[in-house]
Amino acid sequence: MDSITQAALGAAVAGLVSGKRCSPKVLLAGAALGTLPDLDVLIDYGDPVANTVNHRGFSHSLFVLPWVGAIIGWCGWRWRRQWPLWQVMTLVIAVLVTHPLLDAMTVYGTKLFWPLDVPSVAVASLFIIDPLYTVPLLVSVIAACIWRHRGAKACGIGLAVSTLYLASSVYQLEKIEVRVATQTQGTDLAGRPHIIMPTPFNTLLWRVVIIGDDHYWEGLASRLDKDKHIQWITRPRGQWPLAGSETLMALRTFSRDFIRFENRNGQQVVTDLRFGVANYQPFQFLLAEQDAEGQWQSVMPKQLEPGPLRDSALPTLWQRLLGDQSIDARLCRQSCQEDAVDKTQSISLSAKP
Repeated sequence: MDSITQAALGAAVAGLVSGKRCSPKVLLAGAALGTLPDLDVLIDYGDPVANTVNHRGFSHSLFVLPWVGAIIGWCGWRWRRQWPLWQVMTLVIAVLVTHPLLDAMTVYGTKLFWPLDVPSVAVASLFIIDPLYTVPLLVSVIAACIWRHRGAKACGIGLAVSTLYLASSVYQLEKIEVRVATQTQGTDLAGRPHIIMPTPFNTLLWRVVIIGDDHYWEGLASRLDKDKHIQWITRPRGQWPLAGSETLMALRTFSRDFIRFENRNGQQVVTDLRFGVANYQPFQFLLAEQDAEGQWQSVMPKQLEPGPLRDSALPTLWQRLLGDQSIDARLCRQSCQEDAVDKTQSISLSAKP
């Protein structure tokens, strides 16, 4: 999640745990602690792919943070022994642990059980920025600053509202999951790996990606759709022109193999399909180039700029959220013409004979 949300969550948790001792200083300390795990972005692992893959690693582990929290809490208690030791430690640990638990609700993936060799946790029910989750926390923290004698209660209410919204996002995700399973049953897409994630800033409109060997399918599904049929577009997935590398394997693991390969004028670009919307995909990496003889050579990974995102994309996204099913996953009406380079096709599924 974004830093504002994590700071608001940390402040609200600190306010609740502090009880009658809730104060602006406590809330500020909670906000600072709430962003502490994300300081791992300052670590340079050598290249953009390694930095991306290793983010939300050891600094988000449930095996690490409680010990870090206990040490910070003990140091704070030794410095100013105004609170019971148990309350100081509980506050710090609770703030630190809720950070990765919230991150795990997004599609990025959080290594909650580092250093164990288990997959990252990615529930994918919440977009990385969701005002409907963040605003109740911000309001509760502001209220706690104004009405100090009721600060803990205000923080508790904010946390309750935001948690209910979080639970509702999981419910919405399950509904879309059933819808996708129902539509693909008996078709060529049945049983293929797929992922469902919310579109920006909401939990009503969802993006679905289904992966095949040579192609992938993408569709949008809104909870406000009257017709439960999902209109799919299909695009070529491409192929990697070289032997496998550690960088590529790390990216495959990180993305759960939801990736696309593109030859862009002699440059091999690998895109993580889980992020972005339409043609705006922020996790694109240049991993290989063709030399003068046309042979592919691995290069130092470079993260490319996303885009382009049309000016009409967000208004169109809103229309699709409201149930306009003439808009497909390109954020384009089905009658619009695509760039010839894109080679996108809009398809309808038919059952297997």
